[in-house]
Amino acid sequence: MPPLKAKLQEPDRRLSCVLCTIPSATVTQAVAAAGMDAVIIDLEHGAVDHGSAHAMIAATAGTDCAPLVRVAENDPAQVKRALDLGAEGIVFPMIRTAQEAVKAVASLRYPPDGVRGFGPFLAQSRWQTGLMGYRAEMEPRMICCLLVETRESIENIDEICAVPGIDILIPAQFDLSTDLGIPGQFEHPDFTAAIARVETAAAAAGLPLGNVALAARQAEALFARGYRMVAGFDVLWLQAKAAEMKSWCDAPA
Repeated sequence: MPPLKAKLQEPDRRLSCVLCTIPSATVTQAVAAAGMDAVIIDLEHGAVDHGSAHAMIAATAGTDCAPLVRVAENDPAQVKRALDLGAEGIVFPMIRTAQEAVKAVASLRYPPDGVRGFGPFLAQSRWQTGLMGYRAEMEPRMICCLLVETRESIENIDEICAVPGIDILIPAQFDLSTDLGIPGQFEHPDFTAAIARVETAAAAAGLPLGNVALAARQAEALFARGYRMVAGFDVLWLQAKAAEMKSWCDAPA
């Protein structure tokens, strides 16, 4: 199967992803084995540490699932460490300007094209490239995913989309609605206008979009609007299934 970067370049391909907040290689392995196109291992929120992230990345080996890592901030030191654990790309939070997008892209690449320091001592084992073969094999397939989460990012979205090297944008509805002063009000006119602006800019730049879908109807609605990737949350799925089972045991009314 092609790597995630190649899949994203196929305009008719629908892609799946799970945000992994549970610090467990077992959970990540099960998700990858289910056929997900990608997992996003979350180092921004939750309990995942770097040791857990390494095990979770390793747990995707032997599957067609790309291990991405969401870092806590747009910091080349954090990006370098996540990539050296074996990540196939980075999800960057809180990208507000084109300059910040340029910084993100540069952190994924080695000099002279970027600023990444060389030390893939763990990553080369995950990808079976050998130490000195790692760069040539992996750098071309690295994924740069930007989260659009603030009012400022909406104002600068055309300039952000024009930055070379971005692979996919995700408008992050929870943070974006909060920054707009309407937390969780996803039908509010200000929120829908902001999302429409992202969709228009991404379409004009030829950039794929991703978004959250916790049910099939949500996924279908997103695909109908041109989104390419839908994502779920491991912990929310687990909680929902547990609540569903509990409902089986509730006394009849």
